[in-house]
Amino acid sequence: MSGIAEIWVYLSASPLLWLTATILAYLLALAISAKLGGTPIANSVLIAGLLIIALLQVTQTSYAQYFEGAQFVHFLLGPATVALAIPLYKNLEKVRRSLLPIGGALVAGSLTAMGSAVAIAMAFCAPADVVASIAPKSTSAPIAMELARNLGGIPSLAAVLVILTGILGAVIVTPLMNALKIKDYAARGFAVGVASHGIGTARAFQVSEVAGAFSGIAMALNGALTSILVLVWVLLSQA
Repeated sequence: MSGIAEIWVYLSASPLLWLTATILAYLLALAISAKLGGTPIANSVLIAGLLIIALLQVTQTSYAQYFEGAQFVHFLLGPATVALAIPLYKNLEKVRRSLLPIGGALVAGSLTAMGSAVAIAMAFCAPADVVASIAPKSTSAPIAMELARNLGGIPSLAAVLVILTGILGAVIVTPLMNALKIKDYAARGFAVGVASHGIGTARAFQVSEVAGAFSGIAMALNGALTSILVLVWVLLSQA
């Protein structure tokens, strides 16, 4: 046992250990999700997160130590978010033809996502930094963390709320849209993209390429609009 402990101490000192663990956890989560037939409940991000949490608990590893390796994955979130411009470019003609309904859906969805979250948090008398952290929950993690920081919130809490929002949206989007009898995959994809960013977009691509493309468009546009709304919030609070 002492030999195993020594090996673990040696490995845990390397950031590459936690990068490798993160990748392996996600690959295992994908395999589990596929084994269960790709059901929305078996969300690969949720499964991978639970596996990493269990590993950190068993090894008594702090988040700071884990993040030394996982930050490489975190860094890639930025380029991945920028790359969402690709589906927007590929479907530019469709977007132009549907500019008015897309604009209306974007404004309504973005205001509802931010306004409802803030209203609920304030109704429960949440501290100001928690309210600021929950406001950008429907944008992608790098955007939400930066917006939360500008609002005086907690970036790490914002990231957690983003992940929870994405997982919840990915799980309920298909049964919810079916229950509402919404059959247009562009509309379905756009809705989940506004509400549940990248995780919801990944689920949309599993259902339909059109839904995935419009979800990516919605995610990119919502990130931009939410940033503008937060800027207005900051300016009004300083006035």
